[in-house]
Amino acid sequence: MNVNEIIEGLSESEKKVLLNVKCDTSLKNIISLTSLDEIVVMRSLQWLSNKKLVSLNKNEFVIISLGNNGKDYLKNGLPEKIFLTELLKKNSVSISDLTKIISREEVNACVGILKKNGFIKIDKKDELFFSITPIGKDKLKSGFFEEVILQKLPMNENNLSDDEIKIVNDLLKRKGIIVKDKKTNWSASITKLGLSVAKSNKLNITYQEKVTSNIIKQHKDVVFKKYDVSSSVPKISIGRKHFVNEAKKYIKSIWLELGFEEMTGNQIQSAFWNLDALFVPQDHPAREMQDTFYVEGKAKLDNKLFEKVKDAHIKGGDTGSVGWGGSFSKDVSEELLLRTHTTVLSAIKFSELKREDLPKKFFVVDKTFRNEALDWKHLFEFHQVEGIVVDLEGNMPKLKGYLKQFFAKMGFSDVRIRPAHFPYTEPSAEVEAFNPIKKEWVEMGGAGIIRPEVSKTLLGFECPILAWGLGMERIISKYYDIVDIREIYKNDIESLKKTKVFIK
Repeated sequence: MNVNEIIEGLSESEKKVLLNVKCDTSLKNIISLTSLDEIVVMRSLQWLSNKKLVSLNKNEFVIISLGNNGKDYLKNGLPEKIFLTELLKKNSVSISDLTKIISREEVNACVGILKKNGFIKIDKKDELFFSITPIGKDKLKSGFFEEVILQKLPMNENNLSDDEIKIVNDLLKRKGIIVKDKKTNWSASITKLGLSVAKSNKLNITYQEKVTSNIIKQHKDVVFKKYDVSSSVPKISIGRKHFVNEAKKYIKSIWLELGFEEMTGNQIQSAFWNLDALFVPQDHPAREMQDTFYVEGKAKLDNKLFEKVKDAHIKGGDTGSVGWGGSFSKDVSEELLLRTHTTVLSAIKFSELKREDLPKKFFVVDKTFRNEALDWKHLFEFHQVEGIVVDLEGNMPKLKGYLKQFFAKMGFSDVRIRPAHFPYTEPSAEVEAFNPIKKEWVEMGGAGIIRPEVSKTLLGFECPILAWGLGMERIISKYYDIVDIREIYKNDIESLKKTKVFIK
């Protein structure tokens, strides 16, 4: 296509923009020089780029700025600083006293951070009590580098030092302190062909861009702008489900095809069903607030069932076990929490079954919650793929058979199980699936046969119950070539557009 033909296909806005593009001219300058709207300039630059008249340059960078909590902390002090300051005043401070000063959520975050760094000691009496350590006192004197970072914001991520990057990454794990915003600076440079067009006298000729009713009525002799139907245009992304929802739907279809029934239930459960009914001792570390999200309120329990579970914990009930011994508190059982696993739904389900209902198979694919630090392989909110088979003839080979069928449909060629320990299964096993593409075994979750202290106590009779709990995000991350599990939920629109469809 020669220069004249190119000019005949240019719109007035393209001409105006082309005449104001030099070498690496910024989008902001072009808008100022042409007095056109930003969207008109960007569209014109895209068209000019398609016609090889300009080259577009995209400079992406990230701005770190204060979130709502960060603004508050900058004004009133970091929660951990307030936490330590309060401990410095007294020998020991209870968790209930601390929540009068800072929120329960902030207390939970502080405990993990301060305990990890050895700044506090924890004593458990009727409730948790905290005291400051010598290095905690030193920390208060030296100050918090996090506050220095907050005072510097907003900042370009590229301008951060290595120490600042480490602090920023830690702050990003906490809610609302700082936020990352991806920014883009556009600039354009005129090409050799573009210069030839810009110098042509024919660029001053005005071509009609639209067919109007007046032109048709008056039969005017008009020279129309030419349209190049072969010119490339921006790709349009069609609407689709989030790939996590696509994967969930497919996983559910696998279990339904295998004859399983889907379980549903509340995300908020009692400690009784989430922990006690599954024979997790009441002094187990999983009950501490570092691992569990507790919520306000108390649950109403079935007294008859509570006594059976209590008896199983203290002396094994009628299962032949000696139990855990010690005491068993109803107040602890009545506490409400965000479920830490979907096995809680399994326990509720098989407690409702009668012998004549068997055999039965159930599954659930749903969210669970753990009060864990967010990193490349851990989430505090994630999906579990749970399954149980209540069958008088159930055994470990059958359990492996179900898992093998499931993982085969998920693209893994083989399954192996190795000995492990879980509070509510015996025998217990870690489940590993072989990834034929990566040529490696990948840990996927836990499995086993529900132990009698749980199954017989809730069912009322002895029966093998096959059970497994698998991490869905870990299963699907291999398919999407995701190494950092946090990438699954970053919800960047451009990344989601490029994510491949979950192939069934």
